[in-house]
Amino acid sequence: MSGILQALMSGGLLLQPALWSWGQGASGQLGLGNIASYSSPKQVGALTTWSTVAAGVNSSLALKTDGTLWSWGNNGFGRLGLGNTTNYSSPKQVGALTTWSTVAAGNSFSLALKTDGTLWSWGHNSAGQLGLGNTTYYSSPKQVGALTTWSTVAAGFDFSLALKTDGTLWSWGRSSVGQLGLGNITNYSSPKQVGALTTWSKVAAGNSFSLAIKTT
Repeated sequence: MSGILQALMSGGLLLQPALWSWGQGASGQLGLGNIASYSSPKQVGALTTWSTVAAGVNSSLALKTDGTLWSWGNNGFGRLGLGNTTNYSSPKQVGALTTWSTVAAGNSFSLALKTDGTLWSWGHNSAGQLGLGNTTYYSSPKQVGALTTWSTVAAGFDFSLALKTDGTLWSWGRSSVGQLGLGNITNYSSPKQVGALTTWSKVAAGNSFSLAIKTT
């Protein structure tokens, strides 16, 4: 038994992860079935099978341990990936797949990876932040290219960052103040490699800036 698993065991029972939310709920982004705001944590339903969460601007994404993808809150431009633009105040499953591994929520768009290493995006796309080679918005997940070597994603304000399994760093979308790291302020609607290094290990996307860590 691993040390991590031992740490999760209590009285012979494996502790399961419940989902909690608090703060502004005007668009249903807390997932509590209403549009109220709360100043202390409230449990979202009774399920204990949540594994990953991501918070966007008034919208939320989450994965369950079974690999399913869920979303709720503001659905402007289809950022929830549900094929419509309707707001929801409780979690709704995105499709029926059980192969989602990573999610990232931007201001009005979403990114996700599958276990096969493919990259998917949906929602607002005014600056090409979906990486699909256009500026059309989509209300359901669309695959970005055909590569199966994506490992990490981060979503900022109209721009995206990603790492590949080879340690390279990629960016696309809005570059108004150079947030893509490409040495210019040009927007790109498809992934562009940032430099030639293969030693990137983590990325984070802010409002109009980016952070990264190298393996060194």
